[in-house]
Amino acid sequence: MSQPPSQQPPQGGFGAPQEPPNGAPQQPQDQPNPAMPPQTPPGQPPQGPPPAQPPAGPPQTPPPGTPAYGYPQQPPAGPGYGYPQQPGQAPGPYGQQAPGPYGQQPGPYGQQAPGPYGQQPQPGQGYPTQQYPGVPAPGGPGSGAGGFLKNKTGVVVAAALAVVLVAGAGTWFLVSDSGDDPKKPVAGPSNDPKAPSGSPTVDEGDGNGDGREADSDLNAGRKPGEAKVAWLQKNDVDLPRSGAAVEGPWFTGDLVVKAMYRSVSGYSVTDGKKKWNLELPADVCAAPNTATADGKLVLGVKDGTTDRSDCSVLQMIDLNTGKAGWKKSVKKNGTWDFLSDIGLAISGDTVTVGRTSNSNAYRVSDGKELFGNPEGNCKPFAFAGGAKLIAAASCRTDDVKNPQHQVQELDPVTGKAKWTYQPARGWEVSKVYSVSPLVVRFDNEEKKQYGIAALTESGKLRSQLSPTKGDKLTVDCGGSFAVFGEKLEGCSGVAADANTFYIGTEDDSSGTARTNKVIAFDLNTGKPKWEAPAPAERVLKPLGMEGGNVLLYMRPKYDAAGALVTIPPTGGTPKTLLQHPESTGRIENGFFSSKVLYQGGRSYIFSKRVSASNDKEELEQSTMLVFTK
Repeated sequence: MSQPPSQQPPQGGFGAPQEPPNGAPQQPQDQPNPAMPPQTPPGQPPQGPPPAQPPAGPPQTPPPGTPAYGYPQQPPAGPGYGYPQQPGQAPGPYGQQAPGPYGQQPGPYGQQAPGPYGQQPQPGQGYPTQQYPGVPAPGGPGSGAGGFLKNKTGVVVAAALAVVLVAGAGTWFLVSDSGDDPKKPVAGPSNDPKAPSGSPTVDEGDGNGDGREADSDLNAGRKPGEAKVAWLQKNDVDLPRSGAAVEGPWFTGDLVVKAMYRSVSGYSVTDGKKKWNLELPADVCAAPNTATADGKLVLGVKDGTTDRSDCSVLQMIDLNTGKAGWKKSVKKNGTWDFLSDIGLAISGDTVTVGRTSNSNAYRVSDGKELFGNPEGNCKPFAFAGGAKLIAAASCRTDDVKNPQHQVQELDPVTGKAKWTYQPARGWEVSKVYSVSPLVVRFDNEEKKQYGIAALTESGKLRSQLSPTKGDKLTVDCGGSFAVFGEKLEGCSGVAADANTFYIGTEDDSSGTARTNKVIAFDLNTGKPKWEAPAPAERVLKPLGMEGGNVLLYMRPKYDAAGALVTIPPTGGTPKTLLQHPESTGRIENGFFSSKVLYQGGRSYIFSKRVSASNDKEELEQSTMLVFTK
């Protein structure tokens, strides 16, 4: 266990790989952004001078043992942010504060730190040394600029997408609890004879529904110290043949709410009885990670029921009552505004609608439009909500292969940027792992590299995570494929407090069973503070903070149930908070692509997708399992 040498931010910036991070070229501070070329269509993505090229013919998936977390290869001519450790070598990818109306805020990061990280790679070393499960494969969606194909004009996108759909190339799925296999999931029903069956009738709307049968049988074999099964829910929605994704959950009062296919339902947190159900005219196609403080939510709903339908209808719902509120179509911002996919985020009383080079924001309470695309060369295309409204913006340039992105904090009422942070050319905003403190992932598609940076409250570079060689970090950001819409929020498997970021490593399956460890990174230096190995033959996944401690899910295995455990912020041995009963271990382990939450003293295991080979099997699928002390 090593302590950080200093609380001072490092001299340098983003780009910490397994080996000391390679530096990435950045735009010198005395050069403004390229002017917007008049011939570039409104939907055209960022462009600029070509970056250094990786070795010819890199494999689609990096070979085992090769780097994944490094940075660009060619030393730039000017100073920058990288983690170069010897004077005069290449800086990292995280550039200076954006010029123009946001002002220069270089701080101490324009200097170069000593070290070998800016060196030109030797032959065979230009491709990353290892592949993180959370890193998109080359050409995969979610890699920035709104994702794969998100920066092309309509004609280019249509042609490229046709190739992708036919060839099946370029798609990727992030690792989740169950592996997120891109194949059609089939999670069969539990064979446990004590598992309850579904209730034949449910009263939809007045709160007096029968809900599910009592789960007393599931608790019959409960051992001392084990949690109690509060309730088990099985699917009661007739789904299309391909199944459907589950959106949510959202909590309000004594209700837990989720959406799937063409309905939204609220359930009692104590016994799982359905309190209300709202039918929708078409598929739910977008959902924010959080609702408003008073339980209002805005969902994206398709404008029809055909394959050509757009995700262009916004529907407000009061989660307390299940009543539908205002409904309106998203305002289209010109010819190049594509609404096949959108990303939603809520902050305060504002819901933002992001998609390639376009955005709108509406007041959740009444649906009034608050702001649209700002003036200027840079346009927000994706958002993360919650305590703050964080935007990813794309700036129009002259080279599609060398984009220019920005990170901004926006006023949720006016849409005005409070500050703007601009990474070096080529580095795209991919995901926001934490809004407060702000932790952002950046991707470089051309170089097949990525990195994680922490920013200060005023939008300056705070640090860049620098994992130890051999540590493969993993985050679950879902596995959906979106062409024009990007969602910055919603990743799981991470936790953060004011000065520390917690993340798990990829499963190590070299032994008799899978295991991993959790690493705590100092947000002021980017260096590891401590690491906590999971118990023997178990895997830990960070969920958040609970009572000042790190809350983690210890995943079940074939002969042991899962559990919620905590680790002090200073590190140490995991301590059990809620041990799930062995009697439901088979059900818990049978969830496909599960999501785990802890709320109000209860642990919730949700299925993130429901699909089966026939109708009977579909209606026997366990979709939510809840435990309590």
